[in-house]
Amino acid sequence: MTMDILSKKKRSECMSKIRSKNTKPELALRKALFARGFRYRVNDTKLPGKPDIVLPKYKTIIFLHGCFWHRHEECKYAYTPKTNTKFWINKITCNTERDKVHLQKLTALGWHVLTVWECEIRHEYKHDITPLIDRVVDTIIAQGPQKI
Repeated sequence: MTMDILSKKKRSECMSKIRSKNTKPELALRKALFARGFRYRVNDTKLPGKPDIVLPKYKTIIFLHGCFWHRHEECKYAYTPKTNTKFWINKITCNTERDKVHLQKLTALGWHVLTVWECEIRHEYKHDITPLIDRVVDTIIAQGPQKI
């Protein structure tokens, strides 16, 4: 086991700055969807999992998952920290199990659920995310508007 190079206080401070909503990737995705004419709700607390983006007209939900926090398979950002390993494995396992439960509940309620991974959008200023937005929009449109 390796030692953390930061003190407990500094590590806690760093971790407290990690946001769960209105992240740069989430804002980029929302901005791109809005520019294409989609209207949505954000972090709807009435739905399981408090989805990042809810498109009621299309009965579609988009989760923008962080690769580390939600264990994106075979992604370089989905690593296990070398310190406090047992804690992190438990934490991330709980996250992925909770994601599965939310997916099942939302599907049972008739929602279409899309997952966009942080790494797909992470370097928005260095890479063109248009192909990703095209795929998301094509998927939403293929499902068609729903009567509410």
